[in-house]
Amino acid sequence: MRFLHTSDWHLGRSFHRAGMLGAQAEFIGHLVSTVREREVDAVVVSGDVYDRAVPPLSAVELFDDALHRLAGLGVPTVMISGNHDSARRLGVGAGLMGRAGIHLRTEPSACGTPVLLPDAHGDVAFYGLPYLEPALVRDEFGVERAGHETVLAAAMERVRADLAARPAGTRSVVLAHAFVTGGEPSDSERDIAVGGVASVPAAVFEGVDYVALGHLHGCQTLTDRVRYSGSPLPYSFSEAGHRKSMWLVDLAADGSITAERVDCPVPRPLARIRGTLEDLLADPALVPHEEAWVEATLTDPVRPADPMARLAERFPHTLALVFDPDRPPDDPDVSYARRLAGRDDQQIAEDFVAHVRGAGPDAHERTVLRDAFDAVRADEAAREVAR
Repeated sequence: MRFLHTSDWHLGRSFHRAGMLGAQAEFIGHLVSTVREREVDAVVVSGDVYDRAVPPLSAVELFDDALHRLAGLGVPTVMISGNHDSARRLGVGAGLMGRAGIHLRTEPSACGTPVLLPDAHGDVAFYGLPYLEPALVRDEFGVERAGHETVLAAAMERVRADLAARPAGTRSVVLAHAFVTGGEPSDSERDIAVGGVASVPAAVFEGVDYVALGHLHGCQTLTDRVRYSGSPLPYSFSEAGHRKSMWLVDLAADGSITAERVDCPVPRPLARIRGTLEDLLADPALVPHEEAWVEATLTDPVRPADPMARLAERFPHTLALVFDPDRPPDDPDVSYARRLAGRDDQQIAEDFVAHVRGAGPDAHERTVLRDAFDAVRADEAAREVAR
């Protein structure tokens, strides 16, 4: 069976202040053309179809167009909800859509119920594991302490139990939306850390032939059988080095995997440039970036006048401007944001305790802080689900 693995469309999202709807529509056209031209048997979309729980009408219309075009090809599609999606909204009409070959998997309780797609060698079972917010699904999976690894392990136990009851030789594909250890994040993914731990080991998914991951925006191979497709478009300048693509996967009769990257259309290249304003305006080496979307970091010791307007004369698609003066690390004027770079909420809170009290939190106090952050995250997730 040949299937196309994609994820993280984020329909409705912009890139800084640049609208992306046209580029997203171009990607959908490319996806449909690839399905037709490469004789794809199935499409899998591993979450974050939309960028937010209540997407704009233009994004919903584009999603509707994508579903109609995929259904029109007669090629089945399996989709799961991601942490940006409202699972309840995305799952509306799932029963009817399933009759047209569009299989939406948004309910945690259905993790062990696959979509069965046959080929010449028998059935391939596609199991959809939507994004599992630990605090909201702990009762469903009967786990004592909510955590990403715990709930995903429980979901995979259901997958393996169902697969064991099927005829010998049944091949399996799992769709999951998670942060798996070894994956490289970017700046555009929403944090899903619980208890300070966001990642789960790839070993959680043992026992299946292929794991189609979503959530991280860079295309990555964790093992031959565990891969991220990445987002088809960039959503932050941290993705400037990404090659945006989808995985075209051939699943053989014996369960062996062959995977090929299929490049996605590039609406405009990304460039991150750094230096003083005068250097950036004069440097001939920057000519290739003049038509790119640009993030400029200015290192002038004193902020120059009208920097964005002056940059736009040479780089008309400048979208982000960062000030990072060249100063020694102990300079008192080093920015607060620079001092916090790379530190998560837990670490920032612990540093604050140490600053005001003279000593950092003890083990019990760290647990209290962690539980407080988890409670806030759970409350935010519950509010989003209820919207």
